[in-house]
Amino acid sequence: MNRRSLFKFRLYVAGDALNSAQALDNLSALCRVHLPKRHEIEVVDVFREPKLAMAAGVLMTPTLFKLSPSPTRRIVGTLSQAQPLLQALGLPEGGSREAE
Repeated sequence: MNRRSLFKFRLYVAGDALNSAQALDNLSALCRVHLPKRHEIEVVDVFREPKLAMAAGVLMTPTLFKLSPSPTRRIVGTLSQAQPLLQALGLPEGGSREAE
């Protein structure tokens, strides 16, 4: 995978529920450290856009989809365990090396 690849994420949340806010905070923090300037996060509120959630097969929130680069991934939960999340997303555990 190209180290400059743009990572696209879609996070399905349930309004302002605590676990949804935690998932967004955790994903944002992970992206700041591991994917600075190389990520896009789209947030879909299942209460406001239930048809999108149904079309994607989202049955629980929060649910994260890594849309690109391939392979796509689906992760359910607050995204609070950094090491398993990095592994699931196919990211190195050492953080960004952009400064090198």
